[in-house]
Amino acid sequence: MNVQYRIGILEKLGNYILSENPDWLEVKYRAAAENPWFDPKFIDLASVNIALGYLQPSSLEVVLDRYEIPETQSQPKNVGIVMAGNIPLVGFHDFLCVFLSGHKQSIKPSSKDSVLIQHLANKLIEWQPELAEYIVISERLLNCDAYIATGSNNTSRYFEQYFGKYPNIIRKNRTSAAILAGDETPEQLQALADDVYQYYGLGCRNVTKLYVPADYDFVSLLEAFRKYTWLADHSKYKNNYDYQLAVLIINKLYYMTNESVLLVENKALFSPISQLHYEFYKDRNEVIKSLQTNESVQAIVGKGHFPFGSAQRPSIVDFADGTDTMKFLLEL
Repeated sequence: MNVQYRIGILEKLGNYILSENPDWLEVKYRAAAENPWFDPKFIDLASVNIALGYLQPSSLEVVLDRYEIPETQSQPKNVGIVMAGNIPLVGFHDFLCVFLSGHKQSIKPSSKDSVLIQHLANKLIEWQPELAEYIVISERLLNCDAYIATGSNNTSRYFEQYFGKYPNIIRKNRTSAAILAGDETPEQLQALADDVYQYYGLGCRNVTKLYVPADYDFVSLLEAFRKYTWLADHSKYKNNYDYQLAVLIINKLYYMTNESVLLVENKALFSPISQLHYEFYKDRNEVIKSLQTNESVQAIVGKGHFPFGSAQRPSIVDFADGTDTMKFLLEL
């Protein structure tokens, strides 16, 4: 199966994801039922972003132009992938890279997100049965030649212990931050709300920290963020909000809220679900330098960086932790 055929079947998969096929609708419904954090709106958002951002001919051609991908791998390696499950189909990009490279892959999905990736893998095998040798879903990853594993800072220690002697990419906790100038339009602030609230803030590309000028007025931001007041109707999100609010009140800490997010001045980059940290700055360049050298930062949102509202739409060659996955695979 040559590289052009792989490109073609990926384009077909993109069209399938965008379709109203009953099988696809049913599996999305099942994924939402199995994981309360997988709101149908956010399953659709993740799916459409994959179909339009990764699986269009123009996107796939970017990969072909940038990398020397062999027509076929004469001795394909078996790459084990341990997928995270914080947002829908979060492991798809690793799946895509291995598939494009021509290597085989053994996938261990997260228990939080097994339905969607298994269905898409099975759909490819249904269309091309020989792919059953190249795509395997497994609870145990044995006899792999290389590993790509995504998890928390805690699980990464286990990954390093188990996979350290093999070629590997091991990813830890990451999050994203936004730098505001204070002159953002209402439209830009509403777009920033997407970066904060989409997927209930559970993704590594979700903004959990704002850097604002010393005289910043939060009124416009809180008003713009009202587009996501419906999140407060979600029981698990609301439970987190109520808990964090209680902690702030008990500890007599200052906060601002629009009843769907708690704004708290805090130097920590990571914030709990339903809470958004902010910090005042004097020197914007110092903030940028600090974030660019922080290994916990996935993306920076703001002027000169990811545009507001685009954090959850990385290009096909924006790699999860700055490590070029395609380069890694092609050097195996």
